[in-house]
Amino acid sequence: MYRDEYPRPDFVREQWMCLNGIWDFEFDDNNTGLSSKWYKKDHKFSQKINVPFVFQSKLSNIDTNDFHDFIWYKRSFKIENSWKDKDILLHFGAVDYRCLVYINGELAGTHEGGHTSFYFNITNYLTWDEEEITVYVEDPSDDETIPRGKQYWLENPESIWYKRSSGIWQSVWIEPVNKNHITDFKCTPLFDHGSVEFDIKTKFSEENTKIMVQISFGDIQIAEDIISMNSKEIKRVYDIFQKKVFRGCSHGSGWTWTPENPNLFDVTLTLITNDKIIDKVSSYFGMRKIHTENGKIYLNNRPYYQRLVLDQGYWPDSLMTAHSDKDFEKDILLAKKMGFNGCRKHQKIEDRRFLYWADKLGYLVWSEMPSTISYDSNSVSRVTNEWIESVDRDYNHPCIVTWVALNESWGVSEINYNKMQQNHSLSLYYMLHSLDNTRLVITNDGWEITKTDICAIHNYHHGTKDEKEKYEKFIKDLGTKEEILDSAPAGRNVYANGFEYMGEPVMLTEFGGIGYDKIRPDGWGYTVASNETEFIHDLERVFDALRKSKILTGFCYTQFTDVEQEINGLLTYSREPKCDLEIIKNIVVK
Repeated sequence: MYRDEYPRPDFVREQWMCLNGIWDFEFDDNNTGLSSKWYKKDHKFSQKINVPFVFQSKLSNIDTNDFHDFIWYKRSFKIENSWKDKDILLHFGAVDYRCLVYINGELAGTHEGGHTSFYFNITNYLTWDEEEITVYVEDPSDDETIPRGKQYWLENPESIWYKRSSGIWQSVWIEPVNKNHITDFKCTPLFDHGSVEFDIKTKFSEENTKIMVQISFGDIQIAEDIISMNSKEIKRVYDIFQKKVFRGCSHGSGWTWTPENPNLFDVTLTLITNDKIIDKVSSYFGMRKIHTENGKIYLNNRPYYQRLVLDQGYWPDSLMTAHSDKDFEKDILLAKKMGFNGCRKHQKIEDRRFLYWADKLGYLVWSEMPSTISYDSNSVSRVTNEWIESVDRDYNHPCIVTWVALNESWGVSEINYNKMQQNHSLSLYYMLHSLDNTRLVITNDGWEITKTDICAIHNYHHGTKDEKEKYEKFIKDLGTKEEILDSAPAGRNVYANGFEYMGEPVMLTEFGGIGYDKIRPDGWGYTVASNETEFIHDLERVFDALRKSKILTGFCYTQFTDVEQEINGLLTYSREPKCDLEIIKNIVVK
C-alpha cells in the first residue's frame, strides 16, 4: 500500500504526479555519503523503503528503532511529455529533520524543519528522459534543540515518549505549472462584516494578465470577478452574506462554519494571459470567527463550549503517518461519536489531509508546535522558523481556532523565572498574532503561562476511586477562579513570575488519562482501571468534577487513543472502542 491521495486539498491543481511508493534506501551511519557522492546516478542503494513511511515503522518495510542519524533515498521517475513547456515543482509534505534534495546528481534545494511542507522548482535539472531524485536526510538523535515533540531521544520508548520518526513522513509529489502561476492564496473571513478578504499572489507581473475569482456555496454563485493584474499581488474583499440575515446565522440553516454545521464555500482562481488560461486553482473557505470576551470563548459571536480530546496523531504500524486518507476521516468521526467537537493535536503539525477532513466534517483543531528538549539560540530560531512556515501553510483552514506555542514548559524549563525564556514565549505570542490575528494563541499550555488568550491548565490529580481525599482536592482545585489559580498543577505556578491572570477564559486542557487495557494491564496511565466498569466509573468521576467548576469554559481530555506503551486512550491504538461509544458520549456531553 502507499498514500496516493492529493496532498494539498486547499490549493488544488488538476495535473500532478504522486512519487510515493517504493524507493531505494540506505543507512549512512558513518556519514560518508556526501563526500562519496551517493547522489550521483551510478551509486546503488542496498535497501527498499515504502515512502512516506519512516524506517522506524512497519509499513516502511524496514521497521527498526536503531539509531540511524543519516539516511538516503533514491528513485527514478519520468515526466509526461505534455509538461515539457511547464515549470516542474517538486513537493515534500514533511521530512524530519534536515534534507538535501538532488535531481540527476545536482543539488536542487535544502530544507530544515521536520514538520512543515516545502517545494523546489526542479525544471533546470531535468533531462526530460528518465529522471532520478536523491534525498539525503540528517536527523541527529543527540541534538536537544530540534523540535521533536513526542519522539524519544533514547532508543526505546517509555512513559509519555514514543518512537522516533526520521526522514520522509508525508507525501512526495510533482506538479507542472506555467512560468507565471498563482503562488499563494490566503482568505480571511471578515465575519462581522459578512465578507471575506482574498490575498492572491502570482509569480510575475505580466501585461494582459487577469485573474478570475469565482465563489459559490453549493449551487449558488456568490461572486464572479475578473481583475486586471497590475502587480504580482492583489487583495479583494467580497460580500458573502449580502445583507441576508439567515446567511450569517451561527446555527441551523446559516452559511457559517461550526462543528455542528461545517458550511464551506468553493473558490476557483483562474489566471489568464492574452485570453488564454495559464493556471487554475481550486480552494475553499469557511465563514468562522473565534474570539474571547468577558472570560468566555466565542465562536461566530456566540459563547461556545469546547469539548476537545488530546490527539497524538500516531498509528501502530506507521507512527506519525496515517495509513491512508480514510484514517483521518475515521478518527474525526470516532471523536465526534464520543461527543467531542474538536481536538488538540499534541506536539505535532498534522498532515493537510487531516485538516481538510476537519474542515469538511466540522471539527475544531488546536495546532501545536512540537517542542525542543533544551533552550538556546538554536532552539529559538528553529521553533520560530517552523511556526512561520506552519502558519503560512495552514492559514486558510477554518477548523484551526488556536495556535499552541509551547507545552508544559518543555524546552523552556526555566520559564518560571528566566526572563530570556519568558521573552521567547512572548515573542511567539506576538509573532503568531502578527502573522494571524484571526485565531487565539496559548503561550505555554499547562502552567507557567506568560501572555495568553486562554488560561490553559493541566491537572491529573483525580486519584483512584479509593483516594477520596485526593479526588475532593481535584474538585476544589477546579472550583472557582481563585482556587484554580492557586492549584499549582504538577507543583508549578499557573502563571510565570511577573505575570498574572488577566481575565482570560479558563480551560482544563489536560486531565483524565485513565489507563485501561484488558490485554496489557501493565501499560502506562495516570491511573489504571482494572475492568470496563471501573474505566467507565472513572470517566464519570473526572467529568463530574469538571462540571462542578464555576470557572471552566471548556476542556481537553487525555486522550483519544492508546499510543505504544500508553494505555490511557478512550480507544485502543488500533482504534477499537474500550466501551460503547454512546456511553462515552453521554459522559462527555452530559
